[in-house]
This record gives sequence, C-alpha cells and structure tokens, in this order.
Amino acid sequence: MIQAGDCSQAFALAEAHADLDLVMLDYHLPDMNGLTALSVFGKNHPELPIIMLSGSTGTHRVRQFLSAGAAGFVTKSSHSDELLKAVRQVLEGDVYLPPDFENHANIVEPEKPDAGQLLTKKQHLVLRGIVDGLSNREIAESMHVSEETIKSHVTAILRHFEVQNRTQAVVAAAKSGYFSTSQ
Repeated sequence: MIQAGDCSQAFALAEAHADLDLVMLDYHLPDMNGLTALSVFGKNHPELPIIMLSGSTGTHRVRQFLSAGAAGFVTKSSHSDELLKAVRQVLEGDVYLPPDFENHANIVEPEKPDAGQLLTKKQHLVLRGIVDGLSNREIAESMHVSEETIKSHVTAILRHFEVQNRTQAVVAAAKSGYFSTSQ
C-alpha cells in the first residue's frame, strides 16, 4: 500500500508505480478537490480503477463521481468489511456502490461514448473475450498476461462505455458498432 498526502504526491507516485492496482481517492484533499483529481487520474491512467471516499452521501455527489470515471464510491463512515467488498468488486471489473445506493438505478446515466475515442488494441481483445463469455483468467491466459492486467483493461472498458458491468459493456459496444465487419 502506498499513501500520498496530497494530489501532487499521488500523481507522482502513480507515475513511479505502474503496477498500481487501485486508487482510493478522498473527495476533500488539501490541494484540489477529488473530482478534479479523478479527472487527472482518468487522463493519465485510464486503466487505473478509482474508488472515491467522501462523507457526503447525496445521490447527486455519487452521480458526479461515477460520471467522472470513478469505479466505486464508499462513505467515510463505512465499516472495513464494506471497504474490502468495494475493493474486491472494483478489482473484478465491476462498479461498487454502497448498499444504500444499489436501489437507485438512475445514479449513473450512461451516455454514448464519443466515436472518436476508440479502445486500444489490447482493450478490444479483452472486450472480444468478454463477448465470448471468457473469464478474466481465461482472457489473461489467451493473451499471455496477468489476470490483474486484464482487470485493469476491463475497468478501462467500463469507463470507456460509461457502464457498470461487463454485460452493459457488451451491449454498449454492440450499439457503438464495435463489432462491425470491419473490426
């Protein structure tokens, strides 16, 4: 585990440690707000899943976090078992919401991704594996990479299509023409 006291230090650590699996990002930071930091992480490390932490639990705030690319949200008052559940779920490529929010189906309002922003070749291969019903492990074996690498690609795919799970990603990819005969 690596900790940073402010965003400048966090950005430097993320650059220095390409093997990071996950970032836990507080909304209230000394040098910038969490939404701005989330945007910087998203631009510089789109494959890196980020769980936002905040004491503010309003639906509007959670929607902001997820729309900005967070892979999950946990309140600061959460118990450690909920935090562990969030980390596990996000590392598996899913989006995590606290139990209080899981019933709010409209927290995330997916939009059609910009056609100019394409997946990388590796992300496209991972997406093809997802479409074929392969597990992360099976995709990792077929691509000769680690399962953690695949999890990172899945997270980036979910962010790209602004969806919450693998099934939604497949539907969004099909609607966006990812599986046309030219690909």
